[in-house]
Amino acid sequence: MSSVPHPKTGQPVGELVDATPAQRPGPVTLQGRFGRIEKLAAKHAAGLWEAVKGHDEIWTYMSSYGPFENPSEFFAWVPQRAALEDPYSYAIIDASGNPVGIFAIMEIRPNMRVCEVGHVVYTPALMRTPLATEAQYLLARHVFETLHYRRYEWKCHSENAASRNAALRYGFSFECIMKQHVIAKGRNRDTAWFSMLDGDWPARKARFERWLSPDNFDGGGRQKKSLSQMQLGE
Repeated sequence: MSSVPHPKTGQPVGELVDATPAQRPGPVTLQGRFGRIEKLAAKHAAGLWEAVKGHDEIWTYMSSYGPFENPSEFFAWVPQRAALEDPYSYAIIDASGNPVGIFAIMEIRPNMRVCEVGHVVYTPALMRTPLATEAQYLLARHVFETLHYRRYEWKCHSENAASRNAALRYGFSFECIMKQHVIAKGRNRDTAWFSMLDGDWPARKARFERWLSPDNFDGGGRQKKSLSQMQLGE
């Protein structure tokens, strides 16, 4: 946004914006073509355990938890995570009704109309599927159009190439590297920051929806054109 002169001093300041607070996330179900997202609950633990067990690599970049040694440990963690208001966690459910991932709205600041998508746990059953992308579309649409946030953030370990690439593919813009931002599991973490703004959303939404269209998939369910290949404003 451009600056404007202050009405009394003439000093450059930001433009006036709608300061009505955004809404906090709640226990909604967001249905898509390939699956849905719903509030994380203890009932998801068993299915999620089947999807995560034996895949320690999906927890490497989580700042404070995982991998889990046994189902008892995991079954105790899921309801604890589900009870938190920030991060506010959702389960990602495939078309067969199986929970295959978790993500959350976090760093929630309704008065500033800023929040973040984080704690993204994509299991191998979810990775590289249409639902993996659709879930991000459903949550972003909810954040901008229902909850009315104006800034939506994505942060990750600077060494997490997969997460950084995903942020760009989903339409987030890279902003900076925050050095020595976090001590995660006893190790230094430099954090890569990305954002999507409410003004960005219409073009991002249109691109998501072009990609999700049935016309973009062949009879075998394979994409004809990747999300990265679709230009904004096509």
